[in-house]
Amino acid sequence: MYNRGRRAELAEKLREMLPGLDLVVDAPMSEHTSFHIGGPADILATPGDEDSLRRLLLWADKAAVPLTVIGRGTNLLVRDQGLRGLVVRVGRGLDRADVNDGTISAGAGLALVELSKLAASRGLDGLAFACGIPGSLGGALVMNAGAYDGEMKDVVERVEVMRPDGTRAWLSKGDLDFSHRHSALQGGGLLALRAELALRPGERSAIEARMAEFDRLRAEKQPLEWPSAGSVFRRPQGHHVGPLITEAGMRGARVGGAQVSEKHAGFIVNRGEATAADVMELIERIRAAVRARFDVDLAPEIRIVGEG
Repeated sequence: MYNRGRRAELAEKLREMLPGLDLVVDAPMSEHTSFHIGGPADILATPGDEDSLRRLLLWADKAAVPLTVIGRGTNLLVRDQGLRGLVVRVGRGLDRADVNDGTISAGAGLALVELSKLAASRGLDGLAFACGIPGSLGGALVMNAGAYDGEMKDVVERVEVMRPDGTRAWLSKGDLDFSHRHSALQGGGLLALRAELALRPGERSAIEARMAEFDRLRAEKQPLEWPSAGSVFRRPQGHHVGPLITEAGMRGARVGGAQVSEKHAGFIVNRGEATAADVMELIERIRAAVRARFDVDLAPEIRIVGEG
């Protein structure tokens, strides 16, 4: 961690560069993740527009300050010692959406739930599957988020990205290399700014009825009453994660405040005061049990960042 003086110095430079920037020093990441877990970020900045975002990225690169970009923190586990350098949160100010016939152009900071509601209100079908996915559009693009037999790759036409040097480019669906919970935006240094989504005409009432049914199923099957980061593991080919974990005897297993959900064993929930170390140890216990029982290696789907 940068010492107190260095953190204050860096924050002051950012405020001088971008007056009015939403900036917090020593920001507890437990307040910015759906898991409600995570140590402090040295500096957390939420840019209000794309130019501010570009300038933050360029500043971090030029100053050699470690940089982490996050969205709504719904698929994220921040380790207990927190995040060093600058954390940029893409959200407010980058969440505009425009509808033109059957196409929606939306900013990466827009909540996926709100985007699906917008599409339904305009009688556009194709995003009903996303009605209960809690992240932002940007995060959904990165991991090709999906549910109920729908995925982002089904509706994405192209995505505008920002490179580390601040330049921008449009990537087609083919460029994005979508596969199950994967896209070319993972680990490539490219930051999604907006996407154009091609939807099809539909009956508003029918779309909204299907979304209501998806919400009912989600509430019935998922542990929404506890903080979590969603499905912890990627689905291994030929298997479903929940039954593997259950049959390996790990349903309900607990380490500290972290517990394998009794309702859906693919989730780890924060039962209160869970630490990232608790979650990490539980993840390894689950992986070991499943490997021993089925010779299947579970790979984490959640993004794990920070120092532990």
